[in-house]
Amino acid sequence: MINSRLMPLIRKEFIHIRRDPRSLLILLFMPLLMMFIFGYAINMDLKHIRIGICDLSRTPASRDLVETLKASSYFNIVVRYDDPRKTESLFQQRLVRAAVIIPADFERNFARSPSAPIGVITDGTDANSATLVQNYLDNIFVSQSLSNLSNGNGMPILVKPRMLYNPDMLSAHFIVPGIVALLLIMIGALLTSVTIAREKETGTMEQILVSPIQPYEVVLGKAIPYLLLGFTIGLFIMVFGHLWFDVPMLGSWFWLLLFCIFYVFTALAIGMLISTLVATQQVAMMLSLVGTLLPSVMLSGFVFPVASMPLPLQVISKIIPATHFLIIIRGIMLKGNGPLELWPSFLAMSAVGLFFISMAVKRFRMKLK
Repeated sequence: MINSRLMPLIRKEFIHIRRDPRSLLILLFMPLLMMFIFGYAINMDLKHIRIGICDLSRTPASRDLVETLKASSYFNIVVRYDDPRKTESLFQQRLVRAAVIIPADFERNFARSPSAPIGVITDGTDANSATLVQNYLDNIFVSQSLSNLSNGNGMPILVKPRMLYNPDMLSAHFIVPGIVALLLIMIGALLTSVTIAREKETGTMEQILVSPIQPYEVVLGKAIPYLLLGFTIGLFIMVFGHLWFDVPMLGSWFWLLLFCIFYVFTALAIGMLISTLVATQQVAMMLSLVGTLLPSVMLSGFVFPVASMPLPLQVISKIIPATHFLIIIRGIMLKGNGPLELWPSFLAMSAVGLFFISMAVKRFRMKLK
C-alpha cells in the first residue's frame, strides 16, 4: 500500500527535523526575526525631511508659506539662507534633502495668480525619496494656493482625496503582507532543498534507491512534513503581522489559509527541485536563497510594481509564485477579496507549483534508473 510506504518516510523526516538544529533554528526564529526587521526597516513613509529655505521675498505671503512648511510633520527646516548659490553646497554637505527657493516677486505674483512659481530642488541620488519629497511639497503648495483662493481672491476649490483600502497610507499595510509571501517561499524552499542533498551527504540515498518505493512517494514523503510545518509557520506570521502591525483583515481567514497551503506547496516544490540538482546541503541552501529571495523581492511586486518593469521582466515575473500570492494576500487582507476575484492568481500559482513538483519527480526518477 502507498500509505504503508509513505508513513515511514514522513516519520523519518520529522525525526530529521527534530534532530537538525539548523532546521529548528530556521523554523523557530527566522520568521519572527525577519518579520521584525522587514516590518520596521522597510518604510515608505518619509517624516522629518531636512529642508533648506531661501526666502528672497520676505513678505507676509512667503512667511505664511514657510510657517506652513514648518508646521508640517513631514519637514524640518534646518537651514535658512539668503544666497541661492549656496544651495548646491548644502546638498554636497548632506545638510538637506530638499531646498525651497522663494523668489523676490513671490507675493506680487501670488496676488495675481495662486500658481506663482517657487523653486524646489531635491536630492536626486535617491530618486524614489526625491519623488516623495516633491509630492509632499506640491501638496502643501496646492493647499496654500487654495487657501489664498478661499480668502476672496477667487472661487474656493475644495479637493477631498480618498485613499481606498489604506486611508492612512501606512507602509506596514503594504509591506507586511509582502513579508509573509517572502518568508513562506524562502523558508519553504530552504528547508526542502536540503532533504535529498542530506541523503546524498549521509550516504542513505542508496538505501532509498534499492527500496521498492516510487519516486513520487519519496518526493511526497519528504514534502508533506514540511508542508505541515510551513503552513503552521504561515499561520503564525500572518496572525502576528495582523496583531502586531495592525494590518487589517477584511476578507476570510479560511480562504487565505487555503491559498496559503497551495503557496507553501509551491515553495516546497521549488526546494525539492533544487535538492535533486545539487550534491551538498550547503550548495542547496545557497541556491534556494538566491533562487527565491532575489526574484521575490525584485520582480514579484513586493516593492516595485510589475507594471513599471520592462516587458521581458514582466513575463519572468509570471513564473515567480510570490507574484501571484502577493495579489491574493493583499486582496484578501486589504480589499476583502474572495475566490471569485482571485481565481486567476490561484490557478497561475498552482500551475507553477505543479510544474516544479513534476520536474522534481522527473529528476528523481532519473536517479532511480
